[in-house]
Amino acid sequence: MAQSLSTELSAFVESGIAIQVGTADARGRPDGARAFGVHVAPDRSALTVYVGAPMLGENVRNLRENPRVAVCFSRPADHRTIQVKGRVLEVRDAAEDERRHVERYRAASADTLAQVGVPARIWLAAVAWPATAIRLSVDEGFVQTPGPGAGARLDSPERGP
Repeated sequence: MAQSLSTELSAFVESGIAIQVGTADARGRPDGARAFGVHVAPDRSALTVYVGAPMLGENVRNLRENPRVAVCFSRPADHRTIQVKGRVLEVRDAAEDERRHVERYRAASADTLAQVGVPARIWLAAVAWPATAIRLSVDEGFVQTPGPGAGARLDSPERGP
């Protein structure tokens, strides 16, 4: 049931905003981790999110037991948030040539968080490298911005901002 993100949503998720990855084990017990970067595939039907390896905790095991994953992208200044759900296509150590992308994204997200009072030094102190790359299909997407459009599917004409 793969779909693709619009050009506008691809730009939004790659703009240096907050990213949270949600997983669940085989019994449905949830866990999550903060991600420090994303790359949207050229056809926009898959994403690769980058999580600092030390921050993954139980999530790697969860992804191997249960390939379903949800990723939320949120811009703190206006709370614009979308959630993408999909299935894991690959979990691997991020390659050294991806490090520059992760560092650029993390710097951009530090600037974004500074707009709402989070000191950059706090965000930049989190361990983002070495990173684990999680590639997932884009199966479903939802508006999660607070307000009347929250919960609408991204492909719905009623979707909110």
